[in-house]
Amino acid sequence: MNTSDKLKILADAAKYDASCSSSGSTRKADNKGIGNAANSGICHSWSADGRCVSLLKILMSNECVYDCSYCLSRRSNNLERATFTPEEIADLTINFYLRNYIEGLFLSSAVFASPETTMGSMVEVCRLLRQKHRFNGYIHLKVIPGSSQELVRQAGFLADRLSVNIELPSEDSLKLLAPQKTKKSIIAPMQQIGEDHSGFQRERKKSRNAPSFCPAGQTTQMIVGASAESDFRILTLTENLYSKIRLKRVYYSAYIAVNETPQLPALNTAPPLIREHRLYQADWLLRFYRFQADEILSLAFPHLDERIDPKAAWALRNFDLFPLDINRASYEELLRIPGVGVTSAQRIINTRRVTAIREQDLKKIGMVLKRAKYFISINGRCIAGSGIPHHHLVAAMCKAEQPSTKKLLQHSRQLRLF
Repeated sequence: MNTSDKLKILADAAKYDASCSSSGSTRKADNKGIGNAANSGICHSWSADGRCVSLLKILMSNECVYDCSYCLSRRSNNLERATFTPEEIADLTINFYLRNYIEGLFLSSAVFASPETTMGSMVEVCRLLRQKHRFNGYIHLKVIPGSSQELVRQAGFLADRLSVNIELPSEDSLKLLAPQKTKKSIIAPMQQIGEDHSGFQRERKKSRNAPSFCPAGQTTQMIVGASAESDFRILTLTENLYSKIRLKRVYYSAYIAVNETPQLPALNTAPPLIREHRLYQADWLLRFYRFQADEILSLAFPHLDERIDPKAAWALRNFDLFPLDINRASYEELLRIPGVGVTSAQRIINTRRVTAIREQDLKKIGMVLKRAKYFISINGRCIAGSGIPHHHLVAAMCKAEQPSTKKLLQHSRQLRLF
């Protein structure tokens, strides 16, 4: 099988991995090599100035020794298999880069032979790119659970970002759907990467000559909808990953049925894209809006409301805390108001230092008034009026959601084309 045939198979097999994003890395070019990784990001996306920024996203192999129920590359599936050599991937990356097709590499793999063998081959790809080809571009490398600490550390020195996929949100689900994987084997490399990343960051503050380890941090991915965990359990796990292992991002991937197995949703079941969307919104609240997982959801409310965004749902459940006076509320309180973002909250604080905010100023500040008006007041007067029944508020929030939900449904139709 030639390289072109392998590329068709292994690039297509990589589409189910959602853990790619802006690089967050600033690996600069030097006069001895080619390429660079910039803060503008390496992903399939459009940058602010209209450029399409892309990477070569492939699997090293789809020949897997595991038989995970949810995976297309599982050992028991009858499909065309292929495996790249490290030299082939390095040559592909350099040739695609020189033709201006890509700006970096996103490399993952099924587990062929053993985790150690697979991880060793992937690290060798990075070594060839960095040392032989002097490639300074962005590299995102998947870490294979079960590989040695030494290989994980080598990967951290060579790649810009590392990721270890959790895949399923609980140990019970792993036992049911991926019995050859364990929670311990997945968490161990994540903890090692987190500790090494923090340690080398401290060293670099002391000395510029200290080596850079995984400068863009680490991420993970969870499949949503393949198993029965509630959104509350998923968000609690996410919160722990951010606080205890210091992950850069957690990605949520709506389950796409590719295998017919009794433990999984039927093949004709649509991917839960609205649920995935709500989880990303809740994740944003955890990272930027100072929410805790047990504020967004609880055992009494274990699932996100698919009709409205998580912040609006929280505000409606805690309506006794509102309305908040826009001229007196603290920054933390402003972040809790639906329709007020991080930027608009800071603008409110800055404006108040100079003058009191009037109703006509709200849109100029960037507040989404069709959401916020039910939760704010100015000089004791609620913008939307008082005594509005709860079911009217819910209807108003649902109406405000319609444009974004419509776009998401259009996107879901596009996803099915693949």
